[in-house]
Amino acid sequence: MKNKKTLVLGASTKPERYAFKAIESLVAKGHSVLAIGQHAGEVSGIKIQTKLIPIKNIDTVTLYLNPLRQREYYNYIIEAKPKRVVFNPGTENPQFYQLLQSNGIVVEVACTLVLLATNQY
Repeated sequence: MKNKKTLVLGASTKPERYAFKAIESLVAKGHSVLAIGQHAGEVSGIKIQTKLIPIKNIDTVTLYLNPLRQREYYNYIIEAKPKRVVFNPGTENPQFYQLLQSNGIVVEVACTLVLLATNQY
């Protein structure tokens, strides 16, 4: 399996949150993970950053932010040039889809946990 460097945007230290479960699952499946959230902490050995960190060679950005909260990250994500952005349930944002696609970034409206569980990640 290929390691897909993934940025989890909207990361959380709360075990009931899907972003938390996604970090656990990504780490368990051997992907390298970067995490940015509102509150610092650690999940499965991954430190959650509260500020934008420089990112390079990113394969996937998986979003756990509602569309309004995504706006401040538009340029950050586009400049990172990920191969794709996964919009998890509740994060759907057609305005952002267009921006990403016009920058050659694949938009995937899916659940990261399901993709990982079914080996489609």
